[in-house]
Amino acid sequence: MTLTDSARGRKLLFAALYLCEGAPIGFLWWALPVRLAEAGVSGPDVAVLLSLLVLPWGLKVLWAPALDVLRSARFGLRGWILTSQLLMGLTLLPLLWLDPLADFGLLTALLMAHAVFAATQDAAIDTLAISTVPEAERGAVTAWMQVGVLTSRALFGGGALLLGNRFGDRTLVVLLIALVWGGSLVLLLGGASPGPAPPVRRRERLATFLSHLRGMLADRVTWVGFALALLVGAGFEATTSLAGVWLTGRGVGSDAIGWYFTFGSVSAMVTGALLGGRAADRWRRTTAVAVFEGAAALAVIALGLAAVAFPGPEHNGLMLALLAVVYLTVGLATAALYALFMDLTDPALAATQFCAFMAGVNLCESWSTASLGQLLEPLGYGYGFAVMALPSLAALLLLRWIEVGAPRAPAPNLPPPPD
Repeated sequence: MTLTDSARGRKLLFAALYLCEGAPIGFLWWALPVRLAEAGVSGPDVAVLLSLLVLPWGLKVLWAPALDVLRSARFGLRGWILTSQLLMGLTLLPLLWLDPLADFGLLTALLMAHAVFAATQDAAIDTLAISTVPEAERGAVTAWMQVGVLTSRALFGGGALLLGNRFGDRTLVVLLIALVWGGSLVLLLGGASPGPAPPVRRRERLATFLSHLRGMLADRVTWVGFALALLVGAGFEATTSLAGVWLTGRGVGSDAIGWYFTFGSVSAMVTGALLGGRAADRWRRTTAVAVFEGAAALAVIALGLAAVAFPGPEHNGLMLALLAVVYLTVGLATAALYALFMDLTDPALAATQFCAFMAGVNLCESWSTASLGQLLEPLGYGYGFAVMALPSLAALLLLRWIEVGAPRAPAPNLPPPPD
């Protein structure tokens, strides 16, 4: 009996794996920008750094086919996940002695390498989910994935600011590495991949994989789904990426930001994810995505206009409340959107096609964050937030061309490789 054999076990397994996956993201994407802003790094420069760090997540589709083809009884999905986690921890070790400003170039290179291994781990975990989670549970499981990743982002994002002020950032790095490597124990002790498949020659498997790949590339839903991923989250991706820098500029202290990121924003996203995942399993999937992504874009516009109307620090409480609404809608939208992408993915190309969709999500974060950085000087944060939400609203029109469950062109059956 393994965790993948029951609905409750699957929720626990993927929540735990995403818990380990989200910790570095929280530290590097939430805490680090605030530290750099406090050190005097400009908002546009922080935006460039963040847009670079997210690139490996957007480009992981280039090596995701290896997860579909280069698997065997001895090295399956667990092997990919465990190897990635080992390398993730090793690339974080130098943070114990590097100076973030004096060694900025080396630090950036290490963080980019870390992102490559983290993106690979993410692809392997998602492939395992597609292989083991029934369609009727996908909304709920993606919601619990978000619970895991958001909890660790809170601990090592906002919590890092609080603990770092008291115990130093080196202590946090040690805890971060321990949690990343702790994910290996989850797989070794409780997680399991699907059972062995009939043996297939690697050359045969590659030929059949390429046949499925041609079908995927010829399928309209692949390109519509990718375009949706590339655009629909632009408003909230850009806003949440630079939220800490924006709040710092409004005079909110790092302790207050730390508490907010640890409890306020994450509680809102977790609540949204659980509600959104439940709704996505009960409603038509595209309807859930349209409602929740539209709500997220409108919440970003409301926040932006409020930031323009109330620029003084005396209104920071209102800004934090409106930002919490944005985070709530992010949780709703994310759970529904990821479940939709699982539905659209050909199981024979689980790593490749789902990574293509997620690459669109990650590239959306990269280009939208960089674009908002360019808008800060002429428009400021408020109008910048509102402008970045417009592509999100326009992207909802793409849902008209997505029919979940529509018949697809037949392709040769590809037995899943042993895991």
